[in-house]
Amino acid sequence: MTTVREIGELALIERIAAQVAAAGLSAPTVGGFDLRLGIGDDAAAWRLSSGTEVVTTDTVVEGMHFTRQSMPWADLGWKLWAANVSDVVSMGAVPLTGVVTLGLPSDLPLEAIDGLYEGMLDGCRCYGTLIVGGDVVGAHELFVTVAVNGVCEAEPLRRDAALPGHAIAVTGSLGGSRGGLQLLTSEGTLSATEEHVLVAAHRRPLPRVEVGQALVAAGIRCAMDVSDGLTTDLAKMCAASGVAARVDATSVPVASGLWSVFPDQALNIALAGGEDYEILFTGPRETVERAVAQIPHAAVIGAVTEGDPGKVRVVRPDGQEIPLELAGWEHLR
Repeated sequence: MTTVREIGELALIERIAAQVAAAGLSAPTVGGFDLRLGIGDDAAAWRLSSGTEVVTTDTVVEGMHFTRQSMPWADLGWKLWAANVSDVVSMGAVPLTGVVTLGLPSDLPLEAIDGLYEGMLDGCRCYGTLIVGGDVVGAHELFVTVAVNGVCEAEPLRRDAALPGHAIAVTGSLGGSRGGLQLLTSEGTLSATEEHVLVAAHRRPLPRVEVGQALVAAGIRCAMDVSDGLTTDLAKMCAASGVAARVDATSVPVASGLWSVFPDQALNIALAGGEDYEILFTGPRETVERAVAQIPHAAVIGAVTEGDPGKVRVVRPDGQEIPLELAGWEHLR
């Protein structure tokens, strides 16, 4: 088994560049995008004739965000690329290109890097994006950082535009990724179809690429993706907007299989699970309902209210508040 230490940084970069080139991906065309320099120079370079460019980045660290036992390398690559794509599309933008930073222990097998890039390139094929560069450094702990840019041809969606009286909606079911993770980290053999669906939701999430621009076209101005958990992300949106929120428990779309696999935890997993990469959005009720009617599996789940900024209440039909038994993701906590 050849390791990254045995071939060194330069040969590894050449290997990665060859793998990316062999994928035969086409450059995006939205916004007049014109790639001038890709992998091999000090930086990637492109021209844009119109639109607002957006950029996002995300990092995963082994032992913190994934383990080799629960996440195959190709799935890790897909998921990291998808997480960045989700940030871009939740702003109503079209994803274009990305750069990748690898922090590698010297004894890491080359097959790991091949698998990682296989997954990211699968994501590129799916979402019409390109890998145009990056960096490689030695590290005691394995980490991977991806930064993806995109372009908005209209004003970007933002998280600080929620107003009291706005309806709150989400573009699809929640909790599948957390349910899959709990299955993968528990003892036992996966067998039921529902369990395989949940594991797939964790390993190969599907950002709502076509939905972001549809929300802009429908008149939505406030949105963000659900990456850290519904209630955690909604609290961030409310804090940024200076408002509070009420979520109707019975309206939350719960991922397929959660009720049968985790009957006592399903709702809490859906509320706090994270990494679902659906889009959370608000707006005038008629506007939101019109948008929801055009998006399969979308649902109105509550309303923006006056109150302590960032306060989110989840209530039953009788108005009784439901305490959350699980917490959303927050770094350094």
